[in-house]
Amino acid sequence: MPTQRKIFTVQNLAEKLKQAKAFVLTDYSGLDVAQINELRREVKKSGGEFEVVKNTLLRLAAKNGEWKMENGELSGPTAVLWLYSEDLSPLKAFSNFIAKTELPKIKFGFWQEEMISPERIKELMTLPSLTELQAKLINTLKSPGLGLVNVLGGNLRKLVYILKVKGGE
Repeated sequence: MPTQRKIFTVQNLAEKLKQAKAFVLTDYSGLDVAQINELRREVKKSGGEFEVVKNTLLRLAAKNGEWKMENGELSGPTAVLWLYSEDLSPLKAFSNFIAKTELPKIKFGFWQEEMISPERIKELMTLPSLTELQAKLINTLKSPGLGLVNVLGGNLRKLVYILKVKGGE
């Protein structure tokens, strides 16, 4: 007989599966509690969530949704990186943590309701985040205007230099 706590956990996971735009399943073995908490803080700052889950409960939560996971795919210690928006900032924070510690190991993930491999997830980690793309766009749009102002101001500067030279004679 399932306990009330497990029922609540399955319902909570099912709700997260509905809200998530994407998620990455990882094997967190080798990480201590302090490292997991540090990873949670970094991911939460960037708008995501990192959570240790039980495979059985995650499988039960996914059974009714659009995320299809086979029994063999979920094995060993599992933690989930939840991405609730199209922004890849949580994935970047996760990538930075992996670069420092070489853990956790990526099992697989889901992006736009399709399963993606660890290699594809690593490709997504290298893409710039939404804020980085917005900053690049603003700089690109701003630079022609600055160039035009510079060119137009150049003629006025030349006129001022000529007047200074003529006035000094």
